[in-house]
Amino acid sequence: MIRRELWFGLSFMALIVIGAGSVLASAETITNGHLGLLMLSLVVVAIMLGFPTAFTLMGMGMIFTWLAYDRDWHRTLDLMVQSAFKTMANDVLIAVPLFVFMGYLVERANLIESLFKSLHLALARLPGALAVATLVTCTIFATATGIVGAVVTLMGLLALPAMLRGGYSVPLAAGAITAGGCLGILIPPSVLLIVYGATAGVSVVQLYAGAFFPGLMLASLYVLYVILIAWLKPQWAPPLSQAERVVPLPPLSQRLADSPAAHALVGLLKGRRNADVPFSHVLKQLGIVAMPGVIFLLLAVFSYKAVTTVEAQARYDIEEIGAVRSAAPSAGGLQEPPSEGGLQEPPREDSLQEPPGEEQAPAPAASAAPLAEPPEAAPGITETNEAAATERPAPTWWWVTFAIFGAMVTLFYLFLSFARLEIFKMLLASFFPLVLLIMSVLGSIVLGLATPTEAAAMGALGGMLLAAAYRRLNLTVLKESVFLTAKTSAMVCWLFVGSAIFSAAFALLGGQALVEEWVLGMNLTKVEFLILSQVIIFLLGWPLEWTEIIVIFMPIFIPLLDNFGVDPLFFGLLVALNLQTAFLSPPVAMAAFYLKGVSPPHVTLNQIFLGMLPFMGIQVLAIVLLYMWPQIGLWLPQLLYK
Repeated sequence: MIRRELWFGLSFMALIVIGAGSVLASAETITNGHLGLLMLSLVVVAIMLGFPTAFTLMGMGMIFTWLAYDRDWHRTLDLMVQSAFKTMANDVLIAVPLFVFMGYLVERANLIESLFKSLHLALARLPGALAVATLVTCTIFATATGIVGAVVTLMGLLALPAMLRGGYSVPLAAGAITAGGCLGILIPPSVLLIVYGATAGVSVVQLYAGAFFPGLMLASLYVLYVILIAWLKPQWAPPLSQAERVVPLPPLSQRLADSPAAHALVGLLKGRRNADVPFSHVLKQLGIVAMPGVIFLLLAVFSYKAVTTVEAQARYDIEEIGAVRSAAPSAGGLQEPPSEGGLQEPPREDSLQEPPGEEQAPAPAASAAPLAEPPEAAPGITETNEAAATERPAPTWWWVTFAIFGAMVTLFYLFLSFARLEIFKMLLASFFPLVLLIMSVLGSIVLGLATPTEAAAMGALGGMLLAAAYRRLNLTVLKESVFLTAKTSAMVCWLFVGSAIFSAAFALLGGQALVEEWVLGMNLTKVEFLILSQVIIFLLGWPLEWTEIIVIFMPIFIPLLDNFGVDPLFFGLLVALNLQTAFLSPPVAMAAFYLKGVSPPHVTLNQIFLGMLPFMGIQVLAIVLLYMWPQIGLWLPQLLYK
């Protein structure tokens, strides 16, 4: 396999070199723009040879800037310093180390093990339950961390042995782990979206709101594929045995239940079976059972008021100044200006009139009127409260959302056995705390309660509190999290500095203008441009990682969007979906190598690659769906920020 990868890399580099050479050879005169294209080609080749990306970008940028400035080192160094300072002064980038720190805290605290076990039991009746639980766990954990390598590695240690023991097909198990682990690239709080937003000048808040539903759509498509495969080919994903579905009941619950399948609500309402079961235990269990219904009712009531109530605003009927009122105002107080002179009725024409002169000044007697308690209704202005309690009907999306939630709560109570109650308690201890942390961080950003940087700081604090609540927070965990955060953040920051220098050199040489002229000369439509750009990004995802594609090629694509009427926010969502190929596309699929490093010896790279291919097809389908129905990604930003 190593030889195939080597031949692939050499062939790809040869194509780049041949393509750049043919462009230079066909040009009548070699301009600075052609030097910019040569620089771009050399950067890609150098990165594929293994040179550090950030320092390759900086080195190439400085060398070609020096050539563009006619060997003037002073101007070259000035450009480098200005580009680096402009990048590091970007406040949005502060969120990167904070989100990374939150992710490493959650990862190092080892919260994923209990989460996977509880989801595994909760989804036991679904076809392919282990693979579905793996995808759901990866989705939640990727949302909490956003670190692809960490999620794939941990799930490879935890879920892969369980699936192999259950008789799962190796390609299906490997594909579920690698595809689920890569969801952190797209689902907020994604570091990729922060990097894209800083590169393209797009609001990170709107990117987070826009990426939420496409991320859920992609995860749902993965789950549907696994369920369908397990249903059509049960030998690839055998159902769990009855012994694996057994949930042991605690001693007190055993005294209340005839069997684990007995209905929990009925058994608890009957009360204690004997004096050995404390009444406090029954009340505690009833409180846990009532929790979903209470939360549903509270959310329904408060959200209904929020979506139907219009903010109360006092309305005033302004009468013409000087008009005669039916009821004279009380003596004293603020008096009505005289009908002659003073403030006059505005002219009916739209043009501005000359202000009144001194001869139009109000009489001293009027201005000298004593101030007293204001009258019940000021002359000229009548207050009405007709709009103070205005309500509007609830939107359709609210009814649909709470109809779905209501059906889920109803099913929860209909089929709530004592065994399922224990599973629900396991989810309360593992699933819901992580979801609460994620939703509080994302909700504060999307609803405008906090900036991404502030929300990231609160998320880091929440990660520490969560690790402390699980009794996993110690000096070792904290030290490892800080070290890995510093390492990852330094890599991202140096990439930005290198990208800024490279982009400045590319623009200085005229490479951007040359690319723009070439693309516009093809007379592409909007659809053709989007297809061409996504195909190029898809192909670049084979040899390059997403960080390199964002910092090198997005500054080339972004200026072209205005010419084709493409929204940078929508383009960013397409790119985020597409860039998962950087980890899923053979033969340079980093997720495959992460998984191979922790998998048993009999699991080969070919099997992992084979399992990844169907999920790559699903990813392409998700891109097509997002393009056909852009509202999947644009509905929430338009709803919140229109």
